[in-house]
Amino acid sequence: MIKRARFIYNPTSGREEIKRRLADILQRLDMAGIETSCFATMGEGDATRAAADAVDRGFDLILAGGGDGTLYEVINGMAERENRPPLGIFPLGTTNDFARALGIPRHWSDACDLIIRQETRAIDLGKANDKYFINIAGGGSLTELTYEVPSKLKTMIGQLAYYMKGLEKMTHLRPFELKVRAAGVGEFEEEFMIFLIANTNSVGGFERLAPEARVDDGMFDVLMLKKCNLAEFIRIAGMALRGEHFSDPNLLYFQTNRLEVSTPGHVQLNLDGEMGGTLPCTFTMLPSHIRIYADRASED
Repeated sequence: MIKRARFIYNPTSGREEIKRRLADILQRLDMAGIETSCFATMGEGDATRAAADAVDRGFDLILAGGGDGTLYEVINGMAERENRPPLGIFPLGTTNDFARALGIPRHWSDACDLIIRQETRAIDLGKANDKYFINIAGGGSLTELTYEVPSKLKTMIGQLAYYMKGLEKMTHLRPFELKVRAAGVGEFEEEFMIFLIANTNSVGGFERLAPEARVDDGMFDVLMLKKCNLAEFIRIAGMALRGEHFSDPNLLYFQTNRLEVSTPGHVQLNLDGEMGGTLPCTFTMLPSHIRIYADRASED
């Protein structure tokens, strides 16, 4: 039986690799009985609208080609629809955090084969007010990095673009006051440098930042760094790269499925590397909300 797929892709992702491989991808899928039509994004919001349209038109599967930003938009187009088809991912961005967490291969032919095998996993989705995220939500100066790095710079030099911008940003770190209410944890109010709400164990390309995070456990893994000076921040960042940061008293870590965060100041939110509005925000876990093409062997 022929399946109908809608392939939503960002033509500039992965140093424009997807444009070079598009004909190969379509041929591989067609030979496997997956009839695929394409939509190339041109600007912000295109992938969200295209994904919502694909669900409404009854496509059997949706494919997202690009980086974490493209995936974020596609998820937001699908999340509120009742009959959500499974989603296939071609990870061609700079970090590809979510794909890394699920073991989805970067090479286009391997990604095709994964979709052709038709194995899926049910994964959790996070909701932040009226938006959705699949991998990470956060707030604080360093979380602004991903949408401050120009797309052309990311295309040219990849991951190095983030490190360059990060060094610049670290000189402007500032604490902010947060009031937090977390289900199963309680309420507290304190000054923080940064907070991260992880749905997977791959955050910003680092797999030791939230090693216990699972994409199908119905829980967020929350990390909040308390007010500290630059030297302490750099020390803790080094510990985080080695997975040794949980012992530091400046770091608050807990799991929850619902989190309310507010501030008397101005704190910008980052959702999967995209601008996600500002606080206050209620973060809600939606368990097993969408099915992703992934090997069952990747399940924990």
